[in-house]
Amino acid sequence: MITSDAITWNAPNDPHPAREASQRSYSAVAKGDLAEWLTVYAEDAVLEDPVGPSMFDAEGKGHHGHEGISAFWDLAIAPIDTFEFEITDSFANPGSNTCANIGRIKTTFADGSYTYTDLIMVYVINDDGRVASMKAFWEPDRTMASFVPA
Repeated sequence: MITSDAITWNAPNDPHPAREASQRSYSAVAKGDLAEWLTVYAEDAVLEDPVGPSMFDAEGKGHHGHEGISAFWDLAIAPIDTFEFEITDSFANPGSNTCANIGRIKTTFADGSYTYTDLIMVYVINDDGRVASMKAFWEPDRTMASFVPA
């Protein structure tokens, strides 16, 4: 089990390049470090968070390349005061370039209000070990229903 102030890993943790990339992604987000986060992603990566049309991606086509991923950061990550990740399961078959993590993210706003997002995150890495695709499966309405005011 991995535990930090912002990441609790209660899932299998056998070494796997895609799993390790997901962990680097969570760490950078928790630290609020966009530059570090971008090093996890390939230059031509596609990020879908959540998959499909949403308040972060009206057309549901994903955020493409570092420019699109940076714009997503500004819209969805930068406004959050703190992120707390709890990963409850992780699937990464040896020899594959993919990892699927199941977990919950607590997002706390500056005023102390917060939400929980239950989700599945699928990471596909390229030959360099950088994320080529990340798809987060979650439902915005369920997250908003969990809102706890300050």
